[in-house]
Amino acid sequence: MHINYLNTRRYSNFKLSAVFTLILLTTIISIIAMVFWFVNPDSVKYFALQPDSIIRGNYLWTILLHMFVHGGILHLLVNMLVLFSLGSLCEKIIGRKRFTWLYILAGIFAGILSIVTSLLFGGGELAAVFGSPGEYMVGASGAIFAIAGLFVLILPKLKFTIIFLPFFSLPAYIMVPAVLIITWIVSIAAGWNIGNVAHFGGFIAGVLYGYYLRLRYRRKIEMLERYFR
Repeated sequence: MHINYLNTRRYSNFKLSAVFTLILLTTIISIIAMVFWFVNPDSVKYFALQPDSIIRGNYLWTILLHMFVHGGILHLLVNMLVLFSLGSLCEKIIGRKRFTWLYILAGIFAGILSIVTSLLFGGGELAAVFGSPGEYMVGASGAIFAIAGLFVLILPKLKFTIIFLPFFSLPAYIMVPAVLIITWIVSIAAGWNIGNVAHFGGFIAGVLYGYYLRLRYRRKIEMLERYFR
């Protein structure tokens, strides 16, 4: 069955996909950052997002840069695997430009939301929930959760599989919220420093954009749902 995607224009064979470009760029920047941290740990402030610094007007570029930086090889590997898995299909459905803008803007929104909540509610006993103004934040998880949130709206029955549990899958509308909630609860209980607010912010951005696409391209979304049911 042929599916008429939202973006029907075919790419040139010589044009790199947005997903491949983002993975390549993120890998290069993350490795550069890791080398700098190894040589000079204080250089983290130039790459990672810190609410205290942002509110003082320092290192403002990290609002964007932090989403291309990761805290270690495992962190980088897991996020890039998920980006490749979800992003490849998402880019084919909504097109290269839409996908790129969703990824970038959702990552920025996730970072800003983390800044706001950590400054308003973070620190002390609530740091485990909302983060702390003095903590550094890195990673593409917020942008990646935006892709997952988009699927919840445009392809809610698409089966999602957890990377470490390949034989276990659930529809997007169940799996994605469940992963968000479980990750938040487990990280708080275990004391892990995970950007749950950023995950939630990215998810909300994806859901909102998915809602917009459902309204504007209702017939095409219905075609996609029949194909991926």
